[in-house]
Amino acid sequence: MRRFYLVMLVVSSFAIVVDAQNCYTLEQICDSACRNNIAIRTAHHNIEAAKLQRKEAFTKYFPEVSATGLMFNSSKSLMQMTLDPSSMISPELGAALAQSFPPEALASLASPINISMMKSGTIASVMAVQPVFAGGQIVNGNRLAKVGEDVSHLQLQLSENEVEKTAEQYFWQLATLQEKMKTVQVVETLLNDIYKDVDVAVRAGVAIRNDLLQVQLRQNDVESQKLKLSNGIALVRMLLSQYCGLRDTSFVITYNAETVPPMAMKQDHHTAVLRTPEYKLLDKQVEATGLQEKMTWGKNLPTVAVGAGYNFHNLLDKNQTFGMVFATVSIPISGWWGGTHAVNRSKLEHLKAQEQLANNTDLLIIGMQNAWNGVEEAYSQLQLAQRSIEQATENLRVNRDYYNAGMSKMTDLLEAQLLYQQACDKRTDAFAEYQNKLLEYKHAIGE
Repeated sequence: MRRFYLVMLVVSSFAIVVDAQNCYTLEQICDSACRNNIAIRTAHHNIEAAKLQRKEAFTKYFPEVSATGLMFNSSKSLMQMTLDPSSMISPELGAALAQSFPPEALASLASPINISMMKSGTIASVMAVQPVFAGGQIVNGNRLAKVGEDVSHLQLQLSENEVEKTAEQYFWQLATLQEKMKTVQVVETLLNDIYKDVDVAVRAGVAIRNDLLQVQLRQNDVESQKLKLSNGIALVRMLLSQYCGLRDTSFVITYNAETVPPMAMKQDHHTAVLRTPEYKLLDKQVEATGLQEKMTWGKNLPTVAVGAGYNFHNLLDKNQTFGMVFATVSIPISGWWGGTHAVNRSKLEHLKAQEQLANNTDLLIIGMQNAWNGVEEAYSQLQLAQRSIEQATENLRVNRDYYNAGMSKMTDLLEAQLLYQQACDKRTDAFAEYQNKLLEYKHAIGE
């Protein structure tokens, strides 16, 4: 009898005896999952990409420097012309020239002269253009890049939450199977004790052999349950090992089995919603569409830039270098035809993002309340399951005493044993369900 009570105490305490060499806590499992999961690594890569995009946008504040070079050699000169001096000399000028120049020189003026230039050459220039006003596109582009970086950090947080949630679900699934295995082992010990007592009674002729057969059938059923649980434990360990990047599947888990009342965890949902990454992402969407609206406006405003350059050419068979400064103004006159529609469309996108923020905020608050209702219900079920264990334990003790005194049948004792096992399994399931509901609530309120 003392051994029987000791077995009941071990099961009701819901504790796990583990090998410290390969033992993992829930926090260690979650940390390992976040370090090794592919979704987390992808999110980190997205953050790095967003940082580079922000740095790229920042370079738009600086002058744009470009260099151009050109060498050419054409089949004919680019500039060709024919001069006829005789057509430009009046008779009076011709008479005056005849007195001053020899006849051979005057005869050459009567023939047309062919002139050609720039058959080959080299052109090079270096230009620096500094934007002075671009309709706010550069400023708002940098702000939009910063929003993109903030969004990538929030997406990382969402990925971490999802990975931790999945890891915890695997963790509690494994804990549930291990606890059920402990219950089955206790029941197996109990049935072995009953079998020994009944076997002695049968040999002494105070019990019938059918009682012994019923115990053996129940032992076979328990053995089948052990096999199924062993396979389930091995499978969940493999899943958890792969998901968290653990090196082997021979580990065990440990956790605090104390049940914490849920009321201390409840928070004001209207305040908590502001901390959730889902709300922050919606808010960033509103900010991004607002900046995109400003950038659309900027595309339809004049742009002003100043610049300086240094140039070289030898088009006239002589090296020439010179510097210059300049200013440009670009006004998108025809762009307003479609630009006004683009501006109105961006306004609608901004309005739509604001409406989605308001609507989804209400849905997030409703989701928090629903998660809290699940926590309260799971806690109540856990309390009921705990009381059921106490009642089933007492029922099993009474039926065993009655059977030993010859006041009840073996079927009554085995039924009491089955009710006890079912009560333990329900308590195990209720505890795991309570932990999962707490997990859902913590994620719902942004913790």
